[in-house]
Amino acid sequence: MEEVRKAFDAGAFQYDTQRRLIIPDFTGFYGAALWAATIPPSKKSTAILDIGAGTGILSELMVQRYPGAIITLLDISENMLEMARRRFRERSNIHFIIADYSREDFGKEYDIICSALSIHHLTNVNKRRLYRRIFEALNVGGIFINADQVQGESEWMHQRNLEYWDEFVMHTGLPQKEAEAVLTRRDRYDRMEKLTVQLRWLKGAGFSDVELVYKNRPFVVFLGTTA
Repeated sequence: MEEVRKAFDAGAFQYDTQRRLIIPDFTGFYGAALWAATIPPSKKSTAILDIGAGTGILSELMVQRYPGAIITLLDISENMLEMARRRFRERSNIHFIIADYSREDFGKEYDIICSALSIHHLTNVNKRRLYRRIFEALNVGGIFINADQVQGESEWMHQRNLEYWDEFVMHTGLPQKEAEAVLTRRDRYDRMEKLTVQLRWLKGAGFSDVELVYKNRPFVVFLGTTA
């Protein structure tokens, strides 16, 4: 994770401007994550934890839906969270923690724990351990939403998914050197796992209502709820 931290520290100040040029169907992808973040309307207050929060793109959507929520952004990259601080500089209900979420004690119970484009950096052992820790940190009736990248169910499909992604990145107007750097970083640091495997891990961790709500080649949004 230290190498991942350095890579994202270095790219933090270009991160937001690059996202729409890197993520196919950016609006649909993040929109599905927001749609999934549903809690009972009877809740008088909401606690949200965004792990691998980066510059706060997903958290900003959560703020729009739950403006009174207490939202904690946790990320290993100090520079990424600095950009998030700027994004939320006029809000007092947003908190920031610089830490490795694969090891950090989450500390309290949450109604929503969410993540976007981050968990795929972990080893499979750490992914499974994280899912158990997330389940334990959620209130009864809570929800976990993961908007992320997954490996194809076969090597043939995985390669097709990557070819689709490569084609998108190389033809969206991103300068060629930046596009090549994005794809190189993906190939070096990403540790994607199959969707079916991860849904099984969520079930094994104790989640109910485990469900896929969005898929566009390697980009997925899936969730699990606590009974």
